[in-house]
Amino acid sequence: MNPDSPLAALLAGPLRPGVLHWIGLRPARRVPMLVAAEVVLTPEDGLVGDRFAGRPGAPRQVTLLQQEHLAVIAGFLGLDALDPARLRRNLVVSGLNLAALKGRQFRVGSAVLEGTGECQPCSRMEEAFGPGGYNAVRGHGGITARVLQAGSARLGDAALA
Repeated sequence: MNPDSPLAALLAGPLRPGVLHWIGLRPARRVPMLVAAEVVLTPEDGLVGDRFAGRPGAPRQVTLLQQEHLAVIAGFLGLDALDPARLRRNLVVSGLNLAALKGRQFRVGSAVLEGTGECQPCSRMEEAFGPGGYNAVRGHGGITARVLQAGSARLGDAALA
């Protein structure tokens, strides 16, 4: 895309800041999430304590989900509410359109991340939610990111581009 095009200017435009509402760590495959009030993020480990730690520069060091999408997914599943731990994402934010962060640097707390792509659902969504779980999450699974600059993030911290 031409960086001087009107579309490029719109894509690079400002975003409203968001807020971090939930933090979860996956210590290993298929074990319950650990809910945290604060997390340390590093370029070497992603989220310290998460099973994806120790993969410097990997595009999926951190997964993020929009809080607004929890209600959408719950609605598709016929649920009143949805515990974010069931989706196995690391950070849940509100007020910031995560889809607009692909290829952009952004800050959560004092850490700087880069959006690397969509976080597609996996077949485990059928296990977590029953038949139709995979399709309920499609298009609402959030994004993946890598950590560019170490820092920490606490519940209530700003998430901004």
